[in-house]
Amino acid sequence: MTTYFPSTTVGDKKWFLMDADNQVLGRLAVKAARILMGKHTPKYTTFMDCGDHVIIINASKIRLTGKKLEQKVYRYHTGFPGGVTEHKAQKMKDTRPDRMIREAIEGMLPKTKLGKAMIGKLKVYVDDKHPHASQQPVAARLNKN
Repeated sequence: MTTYFPSTTVGDKKWFLMDADNQVLGRLAVKAARILMGKHTPKYTTFMDCGDHVIIINASKIRLTGKKLEQKVYRYHTGFPGGVTEHKAQKMKDTRPDRMIREAIEGMLPKTKLGKAMIGKLKVYVDDKHPHASQQPVAARLNKN
């Protein structure tokens, strides 16, 4: 008996479309991260990139629960001494909602070269227009909250 070993051919990658309209940020990020990793398929292997591509539209209409809009803080460092910059979630949602979604999903992926390859298959757009119609994306099932 031989062990099945999945191949990572480019031809079998699917494209999924997710609408972030009125979706909770964390719950949307979990579903997108599972698809990017490939955990939704039976051929999932931890050390291979078996995931599919994900397109997220309407990023500006994402929802946060509780008081996260006022209390959650996004930080980054410029690289210079004293260069820590902080932004509240409300400002982040107003200016860069696509970045907010990308950071949430990136935090759920592996912190390796494999994780960088997975995050490269994520496309996030602020409104409902995207240039990936030729890939014929399939709408991913999301529960409306």
